[in-house]
Amino acid sequence: MDFKTSFEKEGYLVVENLLSPAEVADCQAEILCLHQFAAGQEAAAEKAVADIARRHVQHEPFAKDETQGDRLPVLRKAENTREYSEVFRQLAQHPKLIGVVQDLIGEDLLLFRSTLMFKPAFHGSSHGLHQDSAYWPMEPPNLVTVSIALNDATPENGCFKVIPKSHLWGMQEWGHIAREQDAALTERGDVAEQQLDVPLAAGSALFFHSLMVHGSGPNASPHPRNTALYAYFSPQVRYVPKGGKPAERTFPVVAGLGGKTALTLTASA
Repeated sequence: MDFKTSFEKEGYLVVENLLSPAEVADCQAEILCLHQFAAGQEAAAEKAVADIARRHVQHEPFAKDETQGDRLPVLRKAENTREYSEVFRQLAQHPKLIGVVQDLIGEDLLLFRSTLMFKPAFHGSSHGLHQDSAYWPMEPPNLVTVSIALNDATPENGCFKVIPKSHLWGMQEWGHIAREQDAALTERGDVAEQQLDVPLAAGSALFFHSLMVHGSGPNASPHPRNTALYAYFSPQVRYVPKGGKPAERTFPVVAGLGGKTALTLTASA
């Protein structure tokens, strides 16, 4: 079964060894650097980029302590990584990654999201079961998210959980995603009994449809679980802002579209 057929049937796809060990090591070093930026530990020459990074990091809301080793903060995530990290800007356009996404949704690709998700050792909270498109102003909800494991991801340190074929359920409401370590991932028993762990070796990746129900358990282990997340879409997907959001939004182009570097989408009146 080819990538696209499997993806369309199950709603997700695992690709092993997407990154080399050297590429994983570069990402891990960059994550340490971003934690140092969040702690105000940057060198003088790095202050401008560190100031940008600090505006995009979120601290772990359910952490037991304010800091971890080396006085570094306990972070939950870092959004918009391409704005302050060359390593993660380049990773969004990694040829092997882009090749898989193009097989799934076409040659022309725009980037909707560029994020790092952190589950620090002993601190990482649960992520409730949800569909990404329930929170995103994009229609139709046909985006592809890629989750690249930057450490070995296991059930013990909070690997992804998915519900196969749930991308066929249609859009539903899910409530808050961030949950305390001992909290259930959903209040819906019919959904909870269908969840499946997706362990990944460092450098491997999970590709999934933006309507696929997914989440992750807590990290009570001594091993961190860091993930690079990117969401891609084709130009056939429209921008549909709600709640007074701007009528225009510019998205980076990562492949195709005649070599353009960005495309501005305007919401219909």
